Amino acid sequence: MPPLQPARGTQDLLPDVARRHRRVSETAREAAALYGFTEIATPIFEFTEVFARPIGEHTDIVAKEMYTFTDRGGDEVTLRPENTAGVVRAVLSNGLTQSTPLKFFYSGPMFRYERPQKGRFRQFHQIGVELLGVAQPQADIEVIALGQRILRALGIAERVVLELNTLGDPESRAAYRDALVRYFSGRVSELSEDSRRRLERNPLRILDSKDPGDQRVNAEAPSFHNFLNDLSRKFFLDIRSGLDRLDIKYKVNPRLVRGLDYYTHTVFEFVTTDLGAQGTVLAGGRYDGLVELMGGPSMPGVGWAAGIERLAMMLAEPPAPTRPVMIVPIGVIDELRDVVLADELRDAGLVVELTYSGNVGRRMHRANRLDARAAVLIGENELQQGAATVRDLDSGSQELVPLRDLAARLKALYG
Repeated sequence: MPPLQPARGTQDLLPDVARRHRRVSETAREAAALYGFTEIATPIFEFTEVFARPIGEHTDIVAKEMYTFTDRGGDEVTLRPENTAGVVRAVLSNGLTQSTPLKFFYSGPMFRYERPQKGRFRQFHQIGVELLGVAQPQADIEVIALGQRILRALGIAERVVLELNTLGDPESRAAYRDALVRYFSGRVSELSEDSRRRLERNPLRILDSKDPGDQRVNAEAPSFHNFLNDLSRKFFLDIRSGLDRLDIKYKVNPRLVRGLDYYTHTVFEFVTTDLGAQGTVLAGGRYDGLVELMGGPSMPGVGWAAGIERLAMMLAEPPAPTRPVMIVPIGVIDELRDVVLADELRDAGLVVELTYSGNVGRRMHRANRLDARAAVLIGENELQQGAATVRDLDSGSQELVPLRDLAARLKALYG
């Protein structure tokens, strides 16, 4: 029988990888709190309609990538492929639409049936923020600034570029969509099969195509900026002015789009060349039409999501875990006493490991394997004196320390 393996597109987060993931999520959580974002956790699966309606039944995500199944109660449910729709559903389900502005941070697993490759998995993890109920450009600037702060705190801000674009308001977007349809219809024979399908449903997505033939056609496509009305131009100018005043560098990318109609105005991505084809590490935009599309009132929104796996791959080696103190009994003594002593030392804030079994040599070998900072040796002689022998495992020196002073002496070893 072959050895059991994780399902294709999934991975075990062993301690070193989990430590990198935790660094990303905890850094983001702390930064989001500085901006007043509070944490939300939505279910990992939802009724399929929660995702199918806003994402679009004809998109690749819904048609090819969602993990959808009928549960034992006969309901069609889907493992979440992204979390914005789930957050909006939570707002509507819990009657929060009158409590705006709403500022949420989330972190957790998402699921898409994609071809696995470097930095892309079928079960992957994201951090993200959603700001609902604010129509002013300050909201866009704030969420972009938060993303920049997180990347800076992770030490990777210099290795990414912020790309920025505008989709304008619905009026501008409709005018541009009509112009694109006219242009691409005249060159339909040059388009890929995927882009021909997109021509009727979401022609803006053709601009995002990676097909070389599509890219040649796209190079001569009309520019969105020629179809922006005055309101849309001012909104984008305000975004850029705010980023300039915060000294956040960016590059305007007129080909950066979102294919769904509820996206308006700002779209942005932080991209890198360090991860090969999977270059986007954080992406977002304004989605003023989403809440209404999902059955709620007209409510503006803006947010972003970032892949924890991709960010973790870019990290320098995060700080190592705190080196433990090892309790090493000598001779035949009450080992439950070691359990009590270990818990007392943990109450003092020390990381403590038990050696569990074996002679002193085997126990010290375990201490060395775990890179312990110190060993606390206790035998009959120590117990009679109400003390323990503390061995500094870096220098090899040791001393007899009264039990009442043990925690303080161990803390001193850590500096």
